[in-house]
Amino acid sequence: MPSKSPAQTLAEKADKKANSSAGWFSSSSTKFEEAGDLYQQAANAYKLEKQFREAGDAFAREAECREKCKETNEAANAWWNAAKAYKQGHPDLAIQALTQTITHYTHAGRFRQAADREKEIGQLYQNELGDLGKACESYERAAEWYSQEDAGSTANACYKDAADLHADLENYPQAIQRYEQVANHSLASPLTKYSVREYWLRASLCALAMRDTVTAKRNIAKYSSQDVTFTSTRECKFINVLIEAMESENQEAFTAAVVEYDQVTRLDNWKTAILLKVKRGIQETDGGIL
Repeated sequence: MPSKSPAQTLAEKADKKANSSAGWFSSSSTKFEEAGDLYQQAANAYKLEKQFREAGDAFAREAECREKCKETNEAANAWWNAAKAYKQGHPDLAIQALTQTITHYTHAGRFRQAADREKEIGQLYQNELGDLGKACESYERAAEWYSQEDAGSTANACYKDAADLHADLENYPQAIQRYEQVANHSLASPLTKYSVREYWLRASLCALAMRDTVTAKRNIAKYSSQDVTFTSTRECKFINVLIEAMESENQEAFTAAVVEYDQVTRLDNWKTAILLKVKRGIQETDGGIL
């Protein structure tokens, strides 16, 4: 029979302690404190052995012990440690553990930390599980908490991530709303004002993806009234050329504008994808691509 690893030995010791009956002179609280300490040691030993699922399970058991003896800060920390272990290949379990962490943080009024963990959930949904809808919800919830805690630029970054995902999901009106919200916030500061034209470009591309040149033109006029320098930017000129190409159903002019813009300012994957959608909206005759 193979010998038990140090981690397994500690985990069994922890189980035994957690399931034992409290003695005459010790309270059940003491029992769970001791079991929690043993589960923590077992979890760290599992991490050394690179057994991350088992490490996560041990941290989760530690968290449950901490909860039983009302050590809420320690419980929150144990759930977070569980999440970090589960992230090594078990994103669904990591999300469950992070959700438990957030519950403790919000009850304690620690909304900044809750926002950090909610953002992590968004990243797991987006990058590991490919659930863009759930990722969007998490980014927006995190952004609201960051805003409440006066962390405006961090909130903005989350709202922008949510806007990108809304657009990926073709929820264009919601995407436009979020981009404009981020732009309005960025306009207020000289440090972030430079980024506004990027958000307005993205919002305008969403309007074009809806095949709504009327809204696109109206929004361009609105943005130009908010910042008079916008009309002279490459972004604004680019959108105007695209609107013209769409209205005249001129695929060649559309493609030429995209190529010219890309030569000076490289198009990222998000813009490339949405421009392909916009182009498909123009009545295609040659079946070409960008």
